[in-house]
Amino acid sequence: MSSLATLPAHLRAPRSRKVNLLAKWPLGLSLTSWRYMWRITPLHRHEEAGDPVVDAAPALPDWLDTDFLQDADAGVGPLFHRHYAASVRDSDVAPEELMATLTADLDSMAPSEMVSFDKVRGSAERMRRNDEYVVRMPAPWDGPVRVVDVTPTSFWLVTLAGHIEAGQIQFRALSRDGLLRFEIESWARNGDKLAALLYDRLRMTKEVQLHMWTSVLERIARMAGGRLAGGVEIATRRVAA
Repeated sequence: MSSLATLPAHLRAPRSRKVNLLAKWPLGLSLTSWRYMWRITPLHRHEEAGDPVVDAAPALPDWLDTDFLQDADAGVGPLFHRHYAASVRDSDVAPEELMATLTADLDSMAPSEMVSFDKVRGSAERMRRNDEYVVRMPAPWDGPVRVVDVTPTSFWLVTLAGHIEAGQIQFRALSRDGLLRFEIESWARNGDKLAALLYDRLRMTKEVQLHMWTSVLERIARMAGGRLAGGVEIATRRVAA
């Protein structure tokens, strides 16, 4: 795992931003908690023990720039293989149209009080392999990520040094049974011991993360001109360290 001190400047938050984030963290967390408590979308949650072979992260391709990479092997504690999914009825867009909108502007899917995506490497017009973003959160961590791959119906990110997690995440849009469906699948360990404490022991960031991705799926349904069909499916498989 690369030291934060060696990260290039475009992936590091300036000191003034860190101070500002720490000041805003309680407010952002309070607003997130309030919306979490008043959520009405049905959540279908399932957790079970995983398997180190079945739940292994996909192999990273040769074209990926590996500088400052923080894949799951660099993380702390168990591996969490998570899958969030929702179907959208009455949608008026195709999977390719939806994905084109998202990859042109990741903030379009992001709850503004929780997260924003700053593109720090690559063209502003479109997403390409090896582009980089910093995920800004109301917390002491920023989340630098690199684009592994992008297709007309999906994109794939890997975390970089300094991220709260260590691993990969994929976003996919597809059609199933006449409905638009959106899926988010990740393979990750906690990025450091503090993140492991907050996620696995206190379960604080676990619930915030669940709320964030559920909010993303709700927002995507609205972007697609439809509404969620049957709520959000959330499956977690835990692979012991």
